Amino acid sequence: MTVDLATIRAAAARLHGHLRPSPCLASPGLSRLCGGQVYLKQDQLQLTGSFKERGARNKLSQLDLAQRARGVITASAGNHALGLAWHGQQLGIPVTVVMPLQAPLVKSARCRAFGAEVLHRGEHYEDARTAALALSAESGKLFIHGFEDDDIISGQGTIGLEIIAEVPAVEVVVVPVGGGGLIAGIGTALKALKPAVRLVAVEARNAPTIGAALAHGAPCRTLPRPTLADGLAVGAMGERCFAIARALVDQVVTVDEARIASAILTLMEIERTVVEGAGAVALAAAMGGGLELKGATAVLVLGGGNIDVSVMAHIIERGLVHDGRLCRIAVQLDDRPGALARLLALVAATGASVQEVTHDRLFGAENLARVRVAVIAETRDHAHVRALIAALGEGGFAVEQRA
Repeated sequence: MTVDLATIRAAAARLHGHLRPSPCLASPGLSRLCGGQVYLKQDQLQLTGSFKERGARNKLSQLDLAQRARGVITASAGNHALGLAWHGQQLGIPVTVVMPLQAPLVKSARCRAFGAEVLHRGEHYEDARTAALALSAESGKLFIHGFEDDDIISGQGTIGLEIIAEVPAVEVVVVPVGGGGLIAGIGTALKALKPAVRLVAVEARNAPTIGAALAHGAPCRTLPRPTLADGLAVGAMGERCFAIARALVDQVVTVDEARIASAILTLMEIERTVVEGAGAVALAAAMGGGLELKGATAVLVLGGGNIDVSVMAHIIERGLVHDGRLCRIAVQLDDRPGALARLLALVAATGASVQEVTHDRLFGAENLARVRVAVIAETRDHAHVRALIAALGEGGFAVEQRA
């Protein structure tokens, strides 16, 4: 097996008519922010909310009759499982998904709605994968890896073909990286058609896979920490993916959680587009995360939109804090009538909007004649926060904590 331009073009022919065409649209707003001509490849608009459908459909459509009858099995906490479940249902292929116990309930429910059998095994992805491999050996069901498979990689590479067709002048393509199937496929297509294109890999700081692999010369296992980009938290880049991608990637950028949250919020506000953390890391890199796009024509790949609505409010607030549009300050003031009113009047005078006030008599100041007050306020930006703190200082209130 191999991955090259021919296998990717063959995958595109198999996918034709079975996936939603995903647009690659110019974004004037993001272009102003990033300093280049920015386009968004919006694969979060696929029916299951992710690019993973491409590889899943390409793999399933090539199975022989015996393999289809036995069915397939995979280990996944989300998007790969959804892609296999949906296209397995369309092709009449039984799909079994083994998920870790901590997998989002909404994703397991959607897999069942697509007709898949869902099993929960172990605390982490590797536990689920071990269980899935054992079940594959027992049942004869074909195990389909989420990224370490040439057919999967070739399917994901069809995005590269579309980018070249939709933005012929592209100079930079920015791709999220977890296991590496996406960047291996896209990179193969891009470099074959337009070798001068700069390929940028973006990973989450709490789940560094390609950076660790390049540093060691081979994929190496790390323990991912909790991250908004949970779709990238696989522990290690695939060996096959790394072998392909290492010669194609021109730059690796690592982004932290605050920048990911800010990117999610920015896409919501400017593009009216909802993406998950793994889908937002490309923009996080371009918005001050270490990627310079000034004057360049760039395509940012938005790989997925399956974000849990229960954490959306938290992510929005984290993004607001990162942008300086939400701040928390704490001060001590005399415990007497009018003191709190004067404090809040000063906050209002700066144009900040008070969202919440905590007035702590019991556990705040050591001096019993004083109280500790924490104020959460909506502000315009970091400069506005600094002006607010300065105004409070001039008014006699010493800010003892800022967040």
